[in-house]
Amino acid sequence: MKITNRFNLPEVFENFVRADKYSRGKSDISITQLIDSPSIRVKRQKFADKMEMDVVDRVWSLFGTAVHHVLETTESDGNVKMEERLYANLQGWNISGALDHQEVLKDGTVQITDYKVTSVWSVLLGIKVEWERQQNCYAWLVENSDTGINRHKQVSNIRICAILRDWQRKRAEFDKEYPQSPVVTVDLPLWSWNDRLDYISDRISVHQDAQMAYDFDGELGTCSDADRWSKPDTWAVKKKGLKRAVKVFDSEEEANSHAEQQDAWFVEHREGEATRCVGNYCSVADFCPQFHQS
Repeated sequence: MKITNRFNLPEVFENFVRADKYSRGKSDISITQLIDSPSIRVKRQKFADKMEMDVVDRVWSLFGTAVHHVLETTESDGNVKMEERLYANLQGWNISGALDHQEVLKDGTVQITDYKVTSVWSVLLGIKVEWERQQNCYAWLVENSDTGINRHKQVSNIRICAILRDWQRKRAEFDKEYPQSPVVTVDLPLWSWNDRLDYISDRISVHQDAQMAYDFDGELGTCSDADRWSKPDTWAVKKKGLKRAVKVFDSEEEANSHAEQQDAWFVEHREGEATRCVGNYCSVADFCPQFHQS
């Protein structure tokens, strides 16, 4: 991958990006890749030498790396394991995942905590589905890995420790719905053992099919609406003279019915969009026919 520095950031930032030694270890796929688009993974594989990444796009990951380094080097109790990569085999593929924090509780079960340097909105808008999927996959790894320090122990709780990079103290003082601390712990739903296995098995099958199509026929595949973070069309009921909507509906019929209640109200159609594509969140967009056709 070619590293650029379009904004002429200090050399130390560029050195950080070039020194990134992330590895999924001796595995066919990481948990992060598993829960993501198979088509994007295949394209990254094919166009690795042609892809470009600017230093500025990795600035926030610098914060995440710094946080993980500090926490990893901090002394912990004997019942805590920091930064451990686990491996497990399923359907012929070796799967790996790096767990930030594992704690053995008094009842002998394991609590998994993942550290995220993120925005306030990530917490205010509710639990991110990616977090839920990732942590449930990690729970499966703990219970099925033959290498981890807590191998085969039962996981009883999964959670995110969110470090909010854009937290504002003043807003916290006046808005009780706003996070009251720049660090927030978010408990996530723990799926049943069968649900975790079914999800991981399904994701492996999807990725294996995509890999086979690429290896034998050179097919790059396409992303699903979910992969593209697609949002559906909506209809906003608005009041003349005001910018904000009175209410937003998924149905045009419902919006029209609501707007008829007041003479000054009208309906505005808001076309849905694939957020990942239009928001420049995809690293392989330049090589994606689906992106260029949209």
